[in-house]
Formats: sequence, structure tokens, C-alpha cells
Amino acid sequence: MAHVGPKPGEPLKQTDWDNLGYYLYLPGIFTYHDIKALNWIRPIDSQYHMIGGQLYQANKVENGNMVSKYLGGVALMQTPFFFAGDWVAHYYHYPVDGFSPPYQWAVAIAAMFYALLGVFFVRAFLLLYFKDLNVAISLLLLCLATNFLQYVAVDGGMSHAYIFPLYALILWVTKKWHDHPKAIWAALIGYIIGLATICRPTEAVMLFIPLLWNTHTEEPARAKWAMVKQHKGHIYITIAFGLIGIAPQLIYWKVVTGSFIYDVGSAWSFLTPHVRVLTGWEKGWFVYTPITIFFIIGLFFVKDYPFRKSATWFCILNIYIIISWADWRYGGSYSTRALMQSYPIFALPFTAFIEHIETKRWRWLFYALGIYLICVNLFQLEQYSKTILHYYDMNRKYYGRIYLNTHPTPLDMSLLDDEEVLTNEKGYSRKTLLSFTSPTTVQFTGNSKGTIAEMPINTKAGSWIKVDAHILTHNGFWGAYLDAELKKGDSVKHTRVRLNNPISQEGKNNEYTFYMQVPAFFQASNLSVYINRDGDYEGVIEKMEVTVLEQ
Repeated sequence: MAHVGPKPGEPLKQTDWDNLGYYLYLPGIFTYHDIKALNWIRPIDSQYHMIGGQLYQANKVENGNMVSKYLGGVALMQTPFFFAGDWVAHYYHYPVDGFSPPYQWAVAIAAMFYALLGVFFVRAFLLLYFKDLNVAISLLLLCLATNFLQYVAVDGGMSHAYIFPLYALILWVTKKWHDHPKAIWAALIGYIIGLATICRPTEAVMLFIPLLWNTHTEEPARAKWAMVKQHKGHIYITIAFGLIGIAPQLIYWKVVTGSFIYDVGSAWSFLTPHVRVLTGWEKGWFVYTPITIFFIIGLFFVKDYPFRKSATWFCILNIYIIISWADWRYGGSYSTRALMQSYPIFALPFTAFIEHIETKRWRWLFYALGIYLICVNLFQLEQYSKTILHYYDMNRKYYGRIYLNTHPTPLDMSLLDDEEVLTNEKGYSRKTLLSFTSPTTVQFTGNSKGTIAEMPINTKAGSWIKVDAHILTHNGFWGAYLDAELKKGDSVKHTRVRLNNPISQEGKNNEYTFYMQVPAFFQASNLSVYINRDGDYEGVIEKMEVTVLEQ
């Protein structure tokens, strides 16, 4: 799972959930001097609630030590900010424990610093090839019409904001070496790739940027390889500094596991990549941040630039790797977060596209679309912060109901769990099966259910059952569902909606509404309505009505 930002009124947390996996190196080394047993995590979690229920951020290895599942490159980049947080905690008498407010702000500021540094270098690089106005338009859309803001300003403890400037820097130093081949640029190329790799191993694909640079046509390619041959020693410098870049991770693994190499457990499906990462309603890149479609279109407009092959092959391979990860949802996220860090490379074809259309009459249509997509994105980021745009369970019908919807209803919320909905009751007759207004207590323990009502029904095929309820939950709000079930013999049709939906509130009397269509086989069957939860539950049904709608 991934952090989705604090709720209003909650203290800033930048070191919880996945963020903790990246960060735990710093308090483990500098505060608690314990990177093997991690005995300090449980006491810290009891105070700050960081691990998300269970310690999934680290695994126990054969020698009994605990090893982080997350690589240490992000922590390495956070180090100066951690020391700044340490100083503030000492000076202003906060707990010097690695997790008090100064440390949370240190991580948040670090993410913004690195992201802004990346934007600065991307702009400087783009200005070498494109007009200032087109660069400004490109960066404005890249930052405000994508998930960039989410992973810089909200989820700044994750890896994306830290890798973003490394992609900007690899562009800069790659060009520097090709313009004036010096050992310093070769060393920086190697180190940047090494550091990016120990932030996220898949970022090793960054290697294709310098490798294919200036090979866009035959003549520059011959000149490039002649220059590489002339400066053969720079290849060894690049490799050496690449190893220096990844060395901290190898040393950590050796100290904790006894081996220089540790399998963090990632699984891949390269033969069956998940295209839904780009186009799926769950969190598709093109669906929730559609400006990114133009990132890809722009690849057709880079043929005259020295980065044509670099950008094209990188974008293709990077996307292929991202969509081939077995956990294609990438935990809780807004759009496809695993592509955000490589936006400096996507900015090349995107800006080339913007420059191409600057003389076209329809450019104003694109500019208007860009403004619209910025507004949609900012609106969706607000929805995401409230979990209305859900971090995990999105689908087509639900997204259609909440799109630019400032006041989603309980019926809209039902589509998170059930995509059956009657959009218009006009022309249907109503028959009430159950109606009561006297509060009814539902209570059970363990893996059980609390039955509210059971009744036979006899209706037409294609009819709809509608359930309306007002429920006040005292215990078990999280993980509880309101269920309706049709049963005939051994056959069951089942519909449920979660009690903890994005507009419900714990401790309040919440409204729930959902529909279930009656298939032909269930015209004469039994209907049960109940609360279901794996664990204890106690609540009060304040009001409920179950009706059948027939044509």
C-alpha cells in the first residue's frame, strides 16, 4: 500500500506505509544504531502509527535480521534533510526520535527541493532545443495536469520526487559529455545511474539515455562511436562510478543479510504485460491524467533531435517494464505513479509536439484542452485527498458518477463495490418488501454476519431490488459491508457496499443506497439483508427500506 496523504486536521506524516520502507535506514543508522533487528520500530509505531498495521516494510532473513524491502537510495538523498530535522528537534525541544514533526517536515521539504531542482534542470535543458514559451507551456502542463503534484507535495516520502531530478540531470550530463567529453561527465553519468538504481532498480533503464544519444541518423552515430572509441577510458570511469553509486546498498545488504545481493521479492510478467496500467479504469495513466497521451504522440516529432533514439527507446522500454510488474495496481496511487519520476524524459517529445503545433490554427484548441485538463487534474487531486477518487478500487461506472461531481451521493458510492445501478426509476412500479424506522441493533463477534431481514420474493425477471439504509456503526466501521443476497437452492447472487465509503464518517449516522437486478432464475427466491464483517461488529440500523421495482 501507498500513503495517500493526511486527512484534514491530522499531523503531517511523510514516513508511514511505503514511505517508512525508504526512510527507515536513517533513524536506524543515526538515531537508534540498529539496522539489523529494527527493535525500535514497534515502540515508535505505538506512538506515531507508521507501519500500517503490520511490518510489511521489512523481511526477516535466515540469520534472524530484518532487512528493508525498499532500497536505500531515497534515504541517501534525504540524509542532509534528516540532519537538518535532527538539529531543529534538538534546538526546539522536539523528541529526537526520527519521527517527530521536524523530521516529517524535513522529508516533505526534501521532496519539494529535489522536484524543483529537477524542474530547473529540465527547463534549462529544454531551452537548448525549444522556444521559451513552448517550454513554459510544456512544464506547466507536465506539473499541473499530471500526478506530479501528488508525489511531490503530498506523498513526498515516496521515491518518485527524488528520482525525478536524476532523470533531469542525466539529460544534462549526457549532453555535456557529448559536447565536451571529459572524465567528470563520464563519472557523473555512472554515479547518477547507480544512485537511481538503488532508489528503484527499474531505473537502470536510464542507461539508454547516454547509450543512444546522438545516434538519430547515420552520420552523428558514426561520430559518436568514434568519440567513444577515442575516450575508451571514460567507459571504465562510468562503470566504476556506477558501482560507487550502488555500493551503499550492497554494503547494507552484506551487513544485514551476509550477502552482497538480496532478492527483495519483485515479480514480473514480461510475456503478459498489463496494458490496463495505461488504459484501465482502475488507475490508468491515460485515463486519469490524459495529457500524458501527448507525451507519446510527441515521439513522432523528435526525428530531427539528437535525443530521438534515446527518448524513443527509453520511453518504450520504461513503459514496458512498468506495465510488466505483477502488482500492476502499484498499491494505492493516483494515476500511474511509477511513471512520474521519468517525466523529464517524456518532456522531450511532449515539448517537441507543442513546438510542432505552434503555427497550426488548431493550437488554440490544444491550449484550451490543456487548461481544461489542468482544472480536471486539480479537482481530481482534491477528490483523491478525500478518497472520493479512490486510491485502489476505481472502475468505469464509479468514475463516470464522480467525474467533476462536487457532491457525490450514497448511490454514487455504491458503485465502488457494485456496478449495477438503475439510472432512472421512471416507468417502474414500487413494491415495499421491508420498511422500518425503529432503531435496530446489529451485533456479532468473530467471522460472522448480522442478519437484518430475511424474506421470500416473487417478482419479474429484470426487476430491481433497491436497499436504502441509515446506519450508525459503533464498532467495526472499517471492513464492514451492507449485503443483499438472493438465494435459490445452491445458487446465490450477492451484492454488497462498504460502510466506510468516501462520504461516510465513523461515529455518524450514514446513508447507504444500492440496487441489485433480479436475474430470471431468481424470480422466486429468498432475499437476505445483513451486515457482514470479518471480525467484531456493533451498530444500529436507524432506518431501512427494501423495495422491488418492476416494469
